[in-house]
Amino acid sequence: MSYDLIALLMFSSMMLMLLTGQRVFGAIGFVATIAALTLWGDGGFEMPFNASFVLLNWYPLLTLPLFIYMGYMLSESGIASDLYEMFHVWAGPVRGGLAIGTIGLMVAISAMNGLSVAGMAIGATIALPEMLRRGYDKIMVTGVIQAGSSLGILVPPSVVLVLYGMIARQPVSQLWLAGVFPGLLLAGLFVLYIAVRCHLQPHLGPPLPKAERDIPLIRKLALLRAGLLPLAIFFSMTGLFLLGVTSLVESSAVGAVAATLAAIAKRRLTRRVLEDTIRKTLGISCMFLWIILAALCFGAVFDGLGAGKALQNLLINRWELTPWEILIMMQVSYLLMGMFLDDTAMLVIVAPLYVPLVIALGFNPIWYGVLYTITCQIAYMTPPFGYNLFLMRAMAPPEISLVDIYRSIVPFVLVMLVGLILVMAYPQIALWLPENVSLR
Repeated sequence: MSYDLIALLMFSSMMLMLLTGQRVFGAIGFVATIAALTLWGDGGFEMPFNASFVLLNWYPLLTLPLFIYMGYMLSESGIASDLYEMFHVWAGPVRGGLAIGTIGLMVAISAMNGLSVAGMAIGATIALPEMLRRGYDKIMVTGVIQAGSSLGILVPPSVVLVLYGMIARQPVSQLWLAGVFPGLLLAGLFVLYIAVRCHLQPHLGPPLPKAERDIPLIRKLALLRAGLLPLAIFFSMTGLFLLGVTSLVESSAVGAVAATLAAIAKRRLTRRVLEDTIRKTLGISCMFLWIILAALCFGAVFDGLGAGKALQNLLINRWELTPWEILIMMQVSYLLMGMFLDDTAMLVIVAPLYVPLVIALGFNPIWYGVLYTITCQIAYMTPPFGYNLFLMRAMAPPEISLVDIYRSIVPFVLVMLVGLILVMAYPQIALWLPENVSLR
C-alpha cells in the first residue's frame, strides 16, 4: 500500500471515529498509535514519548490553565455578572441597547477566559432572561448570545490560538496580537447590525421603560465602578504585557492572582466558588493537554508519510490552482467540517496538512491562524451540529425552540462572513499589531 493511501486511510478512520461520538483525543491518539506501530513497529512507541516531551517543554503552555482559572474565578464569583448590570443601566435606554451591551459583555468575558463556553453560559443565564423579560425578540437575542460568545476563541487570551500556535509552531504572543483587531472588527459589525436592525424594527429591541431608567446618579456610578473591576483586571494584565514589564506567562499569573484578590475583596471567595473554579480549570486544561498530545503524535505520523508534500503536489502541480483558490478551498473545507466537528478536532485533522501548505504558498501563518479561527467561529454556528447551537439549546428556556435557534444565527453568520472576507482582503487588519508591537 502506498503512503498516500495510508494517509487517506488514517484520515478517514479518524473522521469515522469522531463522527461516532468518540472523544477527540481518544480517536486521534488511537489512529495515530495504530498507524505508528503498523508502519514502524516497536520504533513507533517513541512517537508519543517525543510528543510528550515537546508538549511539557513548551513554556507558554503554562498560560492555558492560568487564563482558564482567571475566567472561571471571575465567572463563578459573580464578578463578571456585574458587567452586565452595568451595561444594562448605561445602554438600556437605547434601542437594542441591552443586545449591544451583551456584545460588550461577551467581548469582556472573551478577554478574561479565552473560551466560548464561559460567554455562552453567562449570556444564556444572565443576559437572555433579562432581554426576554423586557420584550426583546427571542430570535434576535438568541443569535446575539451565540455570535457574541463565539468571540471567545478569537479575542486574546484565546485558547484556540494557543492550540494553533502549538501545532503550527507559531509564537502565541504574535497570534494573540493578531486576533485583537479582527475580534474588535467582528464585535463592531455585530453592534452595527443590531443598531441598524433595531432602528428599522424598534419592536425587536425596545428601550428600557422610563421607570427603570430613572436611577440615581450615585447608583449608576456605583454600578460603573463594580462593572469596571473585571475590565481593570484585564487591562492591567495586558498593559504590563504590552509594556514589556511581564512576559506572556507572567501576565497570565498576574491575571489569575488579580481575579482571586478581586473575589476576596468583594467577599465572594467561598469554598464552593474555589472548588468549582479549580475543578473546571483542571477539567478543561487536562482535556486540551490530551488533545495537543494526540495531535502531535498524529502530526508526526503524517509528516513521516509525507502527506503534506503530497497535498502540495496535488493542488499546485497537478490541479494548477492559484494560491488564493487553494486558500478559499481550505476555508470552505473548514466550514464543511465545522458542521460536524468542533474546532479542536478540525485543527488537529488539517493543521499538519494546511500549515506547511500555507507557508509554501507564501502566506503568513500568523494571518492564517486568524482566518482559521474566524472560520471556526462561523462553523460553531452552522447546522446541523454547530457547537454553539447545542450549547444554546441546552441552556435556553423552553419557549426558544431548536428552529428558533437555527433561524437566529443566519444574519450573524452572514455578518461574520463579511468580517472573514475583510480580513482576507486586508491582511494588515490582523498583521499590523504583531508587526508594530514588540513583545518578549
